[in-house]
Amino acid sequence: MTGEVEVVLLATGGTIDKVYGLSGELEIGPPVAAALLAAAGIEISIESILTKDSLELTPADRAAIVECVRSRPACRFLITHGTDTMTDTAAALLESGVVTDRTVVLTGAMRPAAMIDSDAAFNLGAAMVAARMLPAGVYIVMHGTVFAGDAVTKNPAAGRFVEVPRQG
Repeated sequence: MTGEVEVVLLATGGTIDKVYGLSGELEIGPPVAAALLAAAGIEISIESILTKDSLELTPADRAAIVECVRSRPACRFLITHGTDTMTDTAAALLESGVVTDRTVVLTGAMRPAAMIDSDAAFNLGAAMVAARMLPAGVYIVMHGTVFAGDAVTKNPAAGRFVEVPRQG
């Protein structure tokens, strides 16, 4: 496949965007996805729709993410998201029915992009390829693996996402 496929990039916060604040604590900073992709020669605009740790996301926040996807004319989305509740947002997108004609890929990082050993750039690059290539549906892309949005869970002990049997 050649040529550029438009992907709308939405940022919600999460570890990928964390930076050290003046107090020495990690806090959500500005979205880093556009800069990381620019380093790879990919120019993309980014819309910051939330700036929260995913553990702080509410049902209203998830509804706002769904509405953001629903209200855009684009058909391909990449959402940066915290890893702790990424699967909950994937479920909300699936339950909404908004993805029947859209491809939505969620990704994030286990370590902030600001850290030298971060997985952010790798995950984001893989997610961009997935968002451009996959058929309609909801996916989570982490650690070089594409997971169906309803067949994945985070294994905190292993620091990885793993496939699980599909629901239903």
